[in-house]
Amino acid sequence: MPRPLVPFSQFVLKVHSRCDLACDHCYVYEHADTSWRGKPRAVSEAVLARTAERIAEHARAHELPAVHVVLHGGEPLLAGPALLGRAAELLRAALPEGCALDLRIHTNGVLLSERFCDLFAEHGIKVGVSLDGDRAANDRHRRFADGRSSHARVLAAVELLRRPAYRHLYAGLLCTIDVENDPVAVLEALVALEPPRIDFLLPHATWDQPPNRPAGMGETPYADWLLAVHRRWEELGRPVPVRTFDSIHRTLRGRSSLTESLGLDPADLVVVETDGTFEQADSLKTAYDGAPATGFSVFEHALDEVAAHPGMVARQSGLAGLAEECRGCPVVRSCGGGLYAHRYRTGSDFHNPSVFCGDLLKLITTIRDRVVATPGVPAQEGPREPVLTERQLGELAAGYGGGATVRALAAAQLGLTRKLVAAVGAASPAWGLIASLDGGDGPALDAVLAHPYARAWAVRCLQGEPGADLGGLAELAAAAALRAGRSFELPLPVRAGAVHLPTLGRLLVGGDGETVLAGDADGFTAGGVRVGWDAPGDGRWQPVRRTSLAGGWTVALEDTDPQRDSHQWPVEERLPEEAYLAWSGALREAWELIGRDLPGYAPGIRGGLSTITPLRSGSEGRDVSAAARQAFGAVGIARPATAPILALLIAHEFQHVKLGAVLDFHDLYDRAEERLFHAPWRPDPRPLEGLFQGTYAHLAVTEFWAARVRAYDGLASEPAEHARVQLATWRGHTARAVEVLAGSGALTPLGLRFTEGMAATVEPWLALPVGAGAEAAARQAAAENLAEFRARAEAVGRR
Repeated sequence: MPRPLVPFSQFVLKVHSRCDLACDHCYVYEHADTSWRGKPRAVSEAVLARTAERIAEHARAHELPAVHVVLHGGEPLLAGPALLGRAAELLRAALPEGCALDLRIHTNGVLLSERFCDLFAEHGIKVGVSLDGDRAANDRHRRFADGRSSHARVLAAVELLRRPAYRHLYAGLLCTIDVENDPVAVLEALVALEPPRIDFLLPHATWDQPPNRPAGMGETPYADWLLAVHRRWEELGRPVPVRTFDSIHRTLRGRSSLTESLGLDPADLVVVETDGTFEQADSLKTAYDGAPATGFSVFEHALDEVAAHPGMVARQSGLAGLAEECRGCPVVRSCGGGLYAHRYRTGSDFHNPSVFCGDLLKLITTIRDRVVATPGVPAQEGPREPVLTERQLGELAAGYGGGATVRALAAAQLGLTRKLVAAVGAASPAWGLIASLDGGDGPALDAVLAHPYARAWAVRCLQGEPGADLGGLAELAAAAALRAGRSFELPLPVRAGAVHLPTLGRLLVGGDGETVLAGDADGFTAGGVRVGWDAPGDGRWQPVRRTSLAGGWTVALEDTDPQRDSHQWPVEERLPEEAYLAWSGALREAWELIGRDLPGYAPGIRGGLSTITPLRSGSEGRDVSAAARQAFGAVGIARPATAPILALLIAHEFQHVKLGAVLDFHDLYDRAEERLFHAPWRPDPRPLEGLFQGTYAHLAVTEFWAARVRAYDGLASEPAEHARVQLATWRGHTARAVEVLAGSGALTPLGLRFTEGMAATVEPWLALPVGAGAEAAARQAAAENLAEFRARAEAVGRR
């Protein structure tokens, strides 16, 4: 059976075949292929027009939603503004309706000027610049033919792109690796230029012409160089996307690569030379003279014919097209055999591992073992077991989720916390007690590890945040041992004058440093104070207080754990007894309202919400609430003026908690998506996850106000009209946001299922009558929000 044709979606259009630099590592002029000598210097309008027609023909035949075209060289700016502008005009005019054009130019930057940038702004052409780091690094290879440095000219070009008027054109920096350059200095020089993305490229080499491996640098200098960059990149907080690292992270999780040099995705790129001939990837010029040639041209051949060329098919054959030793490699799905050109050897063509094989293996396995497995969700060996059934996913997709569904999420979260704590804890003296408890008193240990802020502490440690220390593990171990009635002694930190026992409370002992806690079945002693469970001491013991609600549900009001400061708002200090009693009364009333007005949400809240952390009140009576991504089971709330608003805030924030837990196990969208989107309830642009989270949370908000509107049916009062305006506003916001999500083009199949579920849930509330005045007020609020959003976007563009 013939292999299905893989259509092209990426096109490299050579607009000039010469260059104004003499880079000694250039694959076009310095490697095996010499075909550039016979090419026209500049592309003709006839070639441009026919190329545009061929691309449009291909896009129409394969119903492509977008095509990506890079204007390239040599140095494409040598073609001049007029020719580049004409190329853009012809390409846009030819494409069929509904097919978007992503048009870019890749340049060494030497000739970039305001005139070029104005042209690129007019035609929507984004600009990528080649730069190998600071001056010392860049001047190793990127010089003029007479030996002069190009560095200052390139920096001037980048500074031009960083101007507010042109910032939107800045596509990123491309750096070719030289292992004799300082990796950290190279990264920091590039990051200082604030690029939207950095690409690090291995220098082109083959088995016939191996890469430079300087003496004394070991067998894998390229892996070591990139790992040094990776470590510094992590230390800096990943300040800019790096295509190589992002591709490794994605492919290790079974997702697609962002570059042809990694992963098993079929190649979908073709090159059009200045004479109109079709060629394979430029990198093949490093293999042998004529390696990228196809024998086809835009004048005689359609792109489908080019896609069927044996060379193209070979680059699309995935695992089956790799050398035998590659197919059995444990990281093959991430490595993908490396760049096709780097496999070449005389006599066996491309049927070899990459000449960088050892480097790729070390790079990928080190990132896999030391990085991917630590922050956030630990990596799992083998296929990931589903934690939710299809029915449970359906419940959650609609915005709800019954008690059993949310308890399944909670159990999976406990599993993650256990792995995170294990990743932190092996170096702690308390680890032996943890292991002993796990062997004989698992329920007591689980009761502590299920505490929302246990995971928050572990993640802080793994991410190296200031103030995160191994004393947290001793606190967890001691709390679990006390729950189990164990006799033990363990040194615990004294933080701000108190010894902390997560889920139990804190003992005020004064001072700082460390104290030994001795525990037994009846209580414990620390700092000279004895706390017995029957006689809890002299007031220095401050237990975690729990409120019993209707139906036997108990929720903790957490005001002692230092890790509770995980929300975006400041936390309250220990509540005085009067304030605690006021909280308890408000919670009881709010829970009754949730059961009455939000019956579809109540079972899930009861199944997963264990902790409410009091926050400080906002200014001018503003309601304050938050959910912490690494604290499943907790929400933070500043107690509002009324119980109904408390009910609303609980339901709203627990939606964030649920969706965050789902995202730990399921991809709802492409995590490499970098675009920002308009959220109808905010004036600032939002990343896709932020829009998803807000939309999901506002399902509960919409249903809350729908219940209030029905309660006020037929009444004409200020509270009734307020409820109608709120419903009109939030149902409109939510429905519009669902449409934005569905049309983003970045959702996975499960993500689309969630948007369908959310749309079905909000639909009945769209039909609930609220009156013309409420509808008008909602439309006005939406228009004002959109106007502010656009004004901010324009202001950013002017800066």
